[in-house]
Amino acid sequence: MAKRAAPEVNAGSMADIAFLLLIFFLVTTTIEKDSGINRKLPPMEESEEDVVIKQKNIFTILINGKDQLLVEEERMELKDLRKAAVEFLDNNGDGSCTFCKGKRDPKSSDNPDKAIISLKNQRETSYAAYVAVQNEVMGAYNELRNRRALEIGSQKGFPGMDFIKMQENYKDARWVGNKDKLKAVIDQIKEEIPQKFSEVID
Repeated sequence: MAKRAAPEVNAGSMADIAFLLLIFFLVTTTIEKDSGINRKLPPMEESEEDVVIKQKNIFTILINGKDQLLVEEERMELKDLRKAAVEFLDNNGDGSCTFCKGKRDPKSSDNPDKAIISLKNQRETSYAAYVAVQNEVMGAYNELRNRRALEIGSQKGFPGMDFIKMQENYKDARWVGNKDKLKAVIDQIKEEIPQKFSEVID
């Protein structure tokens, strides 16, 4: 008795189908971006001179292993940190800052250029608490920079534009204003209110 040949499946188009499915998934899948804290490390500089920093120009923040804040050796809630940092940066203890509106407390920072915020956290500190504190500190810098931008923006031809909006417009290719002039204003504000932030892990 003759054997019957098994029917064959035409697999010639299977590669095409697989290729089309691959393209479909590549086009429709959204890839999540890594989130983190934007930091630009300062360039290495060799200096033979020891820089002397007055203790009153250092604003110390400690986060312990239980995510509790100790600011200037006193307990503080996270919601109060930004205001305290703004008061420290804007203090103008030596009277050299022409745009500062602080209390001019002789026991606090001399001016925004000399003021340093120091963050120390323990290894047991949660990442969420660490990021939340960083956010409040950067919020304090942005608050002062936004205020300064609104003050000098009208004089420089950018009325009603805060510092964050200035940065967004400078990066926006569709913005039609004078980018060179805007960059000069941004650089001036960064120089007047520099972000001096140190971190230590215990």
